[in-house]
Amino acid sequence: MKLLLKLFAVFVLLIATLSSLGYFFWYKPKFTSAFNSNSFAIKNNVDKAILTETLKQKAALLETTLNSGQFNTEHCFLIDMRIASGQNRFFIYNLNKDSVEMAGLVAHGSGSEKGGDELYFSNTPNSNCTSLGKYKIGKSYMGRFGLAYKLYGLDDSNSKAFERFVVLHAHRCVPVGETAPVPICESLGCPTVAPAFLIELKKYIDNAAKPILMYIYY
Repeated sequence: MKLLLKLFAVFVLLIATLSSLGYFFWYKPKFTSAFNSNSFAIKNNVDKAILTETLKQKAALLETTLNSGQFNTEHCFLIDMRIASGQNRFFIYNLNKDSVEMAGLVAHGSGSEKGGDELYFSNTPNSNCTSLGKYKIGKSYMGRFGLAYKLYGLDDSNSKAFERFVVLHAHRCVPVGETAPVPICESLGCPTVAPAFLIELKKYIDNAAKPILMYIYY
């Protein structure tokens, strides 16, 4: 009996050791690797061409809002929720050049997961869902997760964003590099990015003379 208990203890210790090594060699590098401004990587030119054209079309939908004179007309942020969470889907888009300058991972709300392939979106408080639509990026503040930016929903589909405390912020659970086909963590409805990526976004937001427009679509 004592021999069996000793063997069991050795087995448990071995599993714990292997788990620790697995964390160090697999998860830790994903969460601590340095951010590369060239991280926008599409597997082949065909995919890149299709994605670029899609982004161009989405940016064109913002023309009326951008021409109102209330927003920065050089850059906008586009978030394509059709793309898997383990792939870059937060795009810093140059409106003058019709091109992507940078891209990174972004989490969607846990309430948007209903167990199927499709995501569910809602503007309802306490739903923990991502809300689709156009957002005005407001002033920065130091919140629960550090640096964050207030968001103001501009459409019926996201009009309660401020009321729901939906903000643009970072969390260490979001890796720097792509993890697909493995998904990343989920948020409570906020577009949550990697801390290093938020530093890059901060440069655009803080240096813009007028608020930057962000568009989340599906």
